[in-house]
Amino acid sequence: MNGSFAASVQLVAVREVQARLRSKAFVVSACILVLMVVASIVVGGIVGKATAGDTTPVAVADGVSLPTTTGLDVTHTSTAKEAERLVRSGDVDAAVVPSDDPLGYAVVGLHDAPTDVVQALSASPRVDLLDPDAIPGGLVYLVALAFGVVYFASAVTFGQSIAQSVVEEKSTRVVEILMAAIPARALLAGKVIGNSVMAFAQIVAVAIAAAVALAVTGQDNMFTVLGPSMLWFVGFFAIGFVLIAALFAAAAVLVSRQEDVGSVTTPVMMLVMIPYVLIIVAYDDPTILGVMSYVPFSAPIGMPMRIFLGTAEWWEPVLSLVVVAVSVVLVVLVGARVYENALLRTGGRVKLTEALRG
Repeated sequence: MNGSFAASVQLVAVREVQARLRSKAFVVSACILVLMVVASIVVGGIVGKATAGDTTPVAVADGVSLPTTTGLDVTHTSTAKEAERLVRSGDVDAAVVPSDDPLGYAVVGLHDAPTDVVQALSASPRVDLLDPDAIPGGLVYLVALAFGVVYFASAVTFGQSIAQSVVEEKSTRVVEILMAAIPARALLAGKVIGNSVMAFAQIVAVAIAAAVALAVTGQDNMFTVLGPSMLWFVGFFAIGFVLIAALFAAAAVLVSRQEDVGSVTTPVMMLVMIPYVLIIVAYDDPTILGVMSYVPFSAPIGMPMRIFLGTAEWWEPVLSLVVVAVSVVLVVLVGARVYENALLRTGGRVKLTEALRG
């Protein structure tokens, strides 16, 4: 790359970045995405702590030996009458007092049978876990949903921005002025790089906000579990989005009107939407996740998810990243040819075969 070409690319890239930063819609949508991720983490932490600390207040009179106090907030009293008084006043939900029953105690309620206390005191069999370190299914689904939403929202937002920018320049004939100063490949490279930088910055902002939210809410263990997969997700997105950006630009350059953008970018939208749907409906399917890990359009979601689940060997993320990088090079080369050949052709829709032939 010579100095003139590099300077042209830099000029276009800076212009794209400035255009995104000046867009109120982009700033608002980026803030909403970050706030959604932070809110989900905060709410999850609050619910988890509330569930973990959910206990039933109960008064226990002297002379009673409980088999367990798990799930109970015990208040000890000297007599059974004192324990019953706490029940009547509403300070506790139930009282456990001495009794001549075989168990040696009885449970006293106010109006209804205190089922929570009865269940807590009931004898339960021993439970042996075959995989005590397994990740809860609900958490797996939430992580898959987070990866899918962040990937889909970022790819569509910046991809559509590229497409609209390309068509706007064609419809207003601004591109003819630009082509007189810089080559078409520099214009394409600048658009892809500029929007890729902004998309990458948004993903990094989401990752940092998520890490801070986990630390502030005391979910350090979750940060340890999520950390590696989050880092790989950022890395995969940084490379994979270049492929998506090139496809959006190559598709949009085939038309000259904003009304036609949707028709030519629909195939690219489907390539982005399919991984999003798959990760939601098959987030724990090892076969589907394995295939997704090596398909360029879905690897940014599939491989980080497998890393989170611990089902990927150490070398698989590296191999998957190489596959994505090679795919990016091929798509960018083809996309550049289409973009260069169709950029100055206005009027009707340009056929893809014609753009490839030149």
